[in-house]
Amino acid sequence: MRYLVALTLIIFTLGSCTFYQKTVKSLGFAKRSPGEKSFSKVMKSRDTNFKLRMAERYYLRKDYNKAQQVYQDLFPVLKGSPQFEDLYYKFAFCSFYLKDYANAENLFKGFVEVFPNSPKAEEMDYMRAYTFYMQSPKPELDQTNTTKAMGFMQAFINTHPGSPKIKDATDIIDKCRAKLEIKDFMNAELYYNLGQFKAAGIVFNILMNNYPDSEKSDRYKLYVIRSDFEYARLSIEDKKENRYEQVVSDCNDFLDRFPDSKLTKEVKDYLSTTQNNIKSLKNEQVKKAS
Repeated sequence: MRYLVALTLIIFTLGSCTFYQKTVKSLGFAKRSPGEKSFSKVMKSRDTNFKLRMAERYYLRKDYNKAQQVYQDLFPVLKGSPQFEDLYYKFAFCSFYLKDYANAENLFKGFVEVFPNSPKAEEMDYMRAYTFYMQSPKPELDQTNTTKAMGFMQAFINTHPGSPKIKDATDIIDKCRAKLEIKDFMNAELYYNLGQFKAAGIVFNILMNNYPDSEKSDRYKLYVIRSDFEYARLSIEDKKENRYEQVVSDCNDFLDRFPDSKLTKEVKDYLSTTQNNIKSLKNEQVKKAS
């Protein structure tokens, strides 16, 4: 009985190893074959065709770090050859997949310049714009790359009007624009939180003008009202009435433009309070005059 159990375990172990090896191989994760040379030997080899085959193998395995090194070594050697276009294409994507977006952008640009008539030129032109999108940071940080992404995506749309990538490019422009809107709102809100109410009112008005179709336009207008109200409230007596009149104008403009807004009640409260303040100021002026 003991020998039977041992024999069963051996058969199961061998079968499991075979199954594991077949599974790994089918998924493309097989280890280096016995006849495959080490990476250092590949890099030292003077056989261009062999090195190119190995670079292709690394690329297909998604070992982009090794593929990139071999492609870079072959770059000056194969320049001008029939293989150079494909090498350049994959070399650029190695940088992209390794998240070296600045270098990838330069390579995508270079590909289009070297192979302007290539069937892959349109894709590389799109990918160049896409690298800026991938470098676009959080809204609170500098948005230079966001602005560049929008510009290059728009240029792509203009240059390739029939491209299947038009929708993707348009979606990216919309996402970038939304991020810039958040950034601008944060800047305007900062003025308000710092108590710089005159500046806040001006910046929120600019925000509304820059994003006229924004779903948050009523919120921005409310901030204008709040800012102008606080600015009037903190003004010297001689300036208060005129500045409160501006708040009344803001409130009426809001009610005309956003009649269905959920913020209407707060705006009406500001309007009522402001009108009462104006009446009080006028009564004080009458008392002083008499």
